[in-house]
Amino acid sequence: MKPSAIINCPAYTAVEACEKEEDLAFRINAVGARNLSIAANETGAKLMHISTDYVFDGNGTRPYRETDPTGPQGAYGRTKLAGEEFVKEFSDRHFILRTAWLYGDGKNFVKTMLGLSETHDKVRVVRDQVGSPTSATELAKAVAYLLPTENYGLFHATCEGDCSWAQFTEEIFRLAGKKTVVEAITSEEYGAAVKRPAYSILENYMFKMTTDFMFADWHDAIAAYLGNCV
Repeated sequence: MKPSAIINCPAYTAVEACEKEEDLAFRINAVGARNLSIAANETGAKLMHISTDYVFDGNGTRPYRETDPTGPQGAYGRTKLAGEEFVKEFSDRHFILRTAWLYGDGKNFVKTMLGLSETHDKVRVVRDQVGSPTSATELAKAVAYLLPTENYGLFHATCEGDCSWAQFTEEIFRLAGKKTVVEAITSEEYGAAVKRPAYSILENYMFKMTTDFMFADWHDAIAAYLGNCV
């Protein structure tokens, strides 16, 4: 096979499991990206690599730009950052797109909340983690936009605007016509086994500086998604 492009979508994204199986996460998230980078160079293909907000420490006070220093706080972020470094090292023609709070086909936060609304009058959702919910459709549009170009490098790739997980859930229920009440709680009250980034807002700075592509606002993207799947 002589592909013109390789798009690396898969990743080991189970955050808790990554802490217990960091070697496996490294094989998938880092060595997998390395192998595809080498293969892309050997075949003359462009490489499109999807990465994550978890490469940052999550303690920011303004949206992260591509030039900001990284500082992953867990195994998932460490292995994904290693994957980015391998892509930079082994692929001459690459795009790295960092996205966040992604939803689309398959298991995702939106479907989980809609499922809970069928059996619960109230759901508890954290209010002290903020980010930009991003539709896989919008990310795919960005991939399709960049791939024919030679505008290589690192890009942040999320829907515009931001909210907390609790606010996102409220909007999901509103659009879906659900009466389930959202109880906004702290991360400490939720008691997750692994700490999540408190601040996951990415600025699509390089898209804005080097292209005329614009991501949809997260409100519009979730409305379109629910219009197609609910």
